[in-house]
Amino acid sequence: MNKLFIVLQYFKYVLKAGDAHSLHSPYAFDFYTKIIKDETVFSDFLEIELLRKELKNNFQSISVTDLGAGSGVNNSKIKTISSICKIAEKNPTLAQLIYRIVKKQQPKIVIDLGTSLGITTIYEAKATPLGKVYTFEGCPNTAAVAHENFKKVKVENIEIVVGNIDTTLKETLNKIPKVDFVFFDANHRYEPTLNYFLQCLNKSDENSVFVFDDIYWSVGMKKAWEEIKRHPSVGMSMDLFFIGIIFFRKKQPVQHFTLR
Repeated sequence: MNKLFIVLQYFKYVLKAGDAHSLHSPYAFDFYTKIIKDETVFSDFLEIELLRKELKNNFQSISVTDLGAGSGVNNSKIKTISSICKIAEKNPTLAQLIYRIVKKQQPKIVIDLGTSLGITTIYEAKATPLGKVYTFEGCPNTAAVAHENFKKVKVENIEIVVGNIDTTLKETLNKIPKVDFVFFDANHRYEPTLNYFLQCLNKSDENSVFVFDDIYWSVGMKKAWEEIKRHPSVGMSMDLFFIGIIFFRKKQPVQHFTLR
């Protein structure tokens, strides 16, 4: 993670970003105003955030296997659950945005690349109780903690896939007919990100939604994001700086939005 690069990209983003007035597509306008900017506090939020608070106060240490690009903050192999929660988990604002997208879409199949302790995974599972969430984690010890967290909040529509995503993603995709929603939050590098995108793309349709975390994490992640946006299958993109959202809708001209 290059902090100077991220700061520079953020200044460029601020100068470019628009709001609802810049959206001429009715679908994009509704998505922005009713999902991105929605401030509804759903009942699921309290339970999940109580779990987050519990994890932040858990100082048990575990040995972590990191197969991705690292945290950029603490790359020690021995970490407390508290530190993992503070560094690796998506913050409430972002996790709850993911919840709202999933709740609106009601996907039957969710692919969650990067479980960590499972907070965002739980948000996804709670948002689509009739759907199935496949969540992928490279570290067995972290996956074990996530599994306990799933049991604590009594979510039963999650299947955790442990191992190197370079192998496990392909194996899992071969078993399912299609994917409706994907959250890419695993290996924050150019090649793996593009590779995972192309694999999931093969199982998508025009109603699928893909969300990419940390699109300005590095030069490589920005490059991957730009290439993904330009892919001929992509009908619309939304750049929110911290995440990028991809749509495959064919009923409107190709459009790319940078939004605050």
